[in-house]
Amino acid sequence: MTTSDSQPSGAAKEEQLPVKRELTEVSLLFEISQMLDRSLDLGEVVGPILQLLHERMGMSRGTLTLLDRETGQAYIEAGHGLSSSQRKLGLYAPGEGITGRVIESGRLMVVPRVSEEPRFLDRTQSRKHLKKQDISFICVPIKLGKEIIGALSVDRLFSEQVQLDEDVRLLSIIASMIAQAVRLRQSAQAERQRLIEDNLRLQDELKERFRPANIIGNSRVMQAVYDQIGRVCKSDATVLICGESGTGKELVANAIHYNSPRAGKPFVKVNCAALPETILESELFGHEKGAFTGAVAQRVGRFEMASGGTIFLDEIGDFSMATQIKLLRFLQEREFERVGGNKTVRVDVRVITATNRNLEQLIAENKFRQDLYYRLNVFPIHLPPLRERKSDILLLADHFVLKYGSLNHKKIKRISTPAIDMLMAYHWPGNVRELENCIERAVLVSDDDVIHGHHLPPSLQTAEASRTTLVGTLQVALDSLERELIVDALKSSRGNAAKAARELGLTERVMGLRIRKHGIDPDRFRARW
Repeated sequence: MTTSDSQPSGAAKEEQLPVKRELTEVSLLFEISQMLDRSLDLGEVVGPILQLLHERMGMSRGTLTLLDRETGQAYIEAGHGLSSSQRKLGLYAPGEGITGRVIESGRLMVVPRVSEEPRFLDRTQSRKHLKKQDISFICVPIKLGKEIIGALSVDRLFSEQVQLDEDVRLLSIIASMIAQAVRLRQSAQAERQRLIEDNLRLQDELKERFRPANIIGNSRVMQAVYDQIGRVCKSDATVLICGESGTGKELVANAIHYNSPRAGKPFVKVNCAALPETILESELFGHEKGAFTGAVAQRVGRFEMASGGTIFLDEIGDFSMATQIKLLRFLQEREFERVGGNKTVRVDVRVITATNRNLEQLIAENKFRQDLYYRLNVFPIHLPPLRERKSDILLLADHFVLKYGSLNHKKIKRISTPAIDMLMAYHWPGNVRELENCIERAVLVSDDDVIHGHHLPPSLQTAEASRTTLVGTLQVALDSLERELIVDALKSSRGNAAKAARELGLTERVMGLRIRKHGIDPDRFRARW
């Protein structure tokens, strides 16, 4: 076989070159399609695509330039053969340079020799070292329908033998693939945003749903309470509700039970402070016949009554140490014995407790068991005092006006401005319960369908509302004013005499003398658990 027989002729070589390029392009486009499917972040996949163009097709310094709709400028999102500092230089105004003109017009541009094209800017300064070699530059637009979102560009060393038309066709196909990937990413982003908005809407609906109808208040601190109720009500976790007297601890316990899977089962409430210590254990756990004098028959305790449901132990801080031990055993083992009995009783009961006392302080004073506290404090809920949720006062007042107006067959139309000012200025040591009592009294004494300032109790009255004036000698007037200022300062500082002294510009010694002079007891202004 001759050499000419074993090797293709020149014409055959020319036929094989397009075939070889076509196969290379098909393989390249397949790999690019796989890359575009791997990530939603274009910046992560376009760089490797440009790297492939360099390795397979001999193209260098490729860039993906995107249009920023807010600024109107085009910027380099991803690049190959460019440093990070060079990419930052690649900013183009509409119509500026070749890239800017392509993005503005939506038409591709081919520059066979950039040295002969005055509009070529080399904004990135990445071609300075190519002094003896000229390059060709190809830039094609990336379109979403009629909208131009950016451009894809590459460099190629200039050669008379290179057919740039083939490069243009390949880049146009890749730009179209990138545009479709952008469309899919936009759809995914829109779907993600819709899901986020739906999630936020559902969270708001859940907050409203888990806001019990018997609890009034839209303040931020109460929203946090509603959120806690919503989180814990579906579980069987033990709940400890803390807060001052009159803040609505029993209402929260009701809300937790009636929004739980146990809602159809018994809800047994026990006010531990109202029961004498001698019978509290019997009330809770029951007793056998003959267990003590007067035990003429077996008695079922509150825990057994609540079987399958919930038991609410109010004022848990008043438990005796002996009763605390029995309660601790129940929380650990879910079993107990009746008073005077030796038969173990097991019940399925969820425990909710409440207290207005500082249990941690009681632990320090050895009046409350630390291990019991940890068992009760699985999910604590703190109810804020009314003075910390001032924005809810008018909502509560309106609710109580409607409630007691209906009960007493009165149609109260409004609360006067002076009365509102008095309600907002008062510090409410009795919290919501005190507010409810004040409104009930005001509804009863109102005779013109309006709640006026003088309908409120004297403890809420101000000098302006009650139209009181200082009478007597100058010294009597000064003493009265001094006492009023000290009382107001103690109210603001919640009974902290040192803080009140600082507010009035007095020393603690002088403040103590003035308090004793006027017979003021700072303890009555202190916040109590």
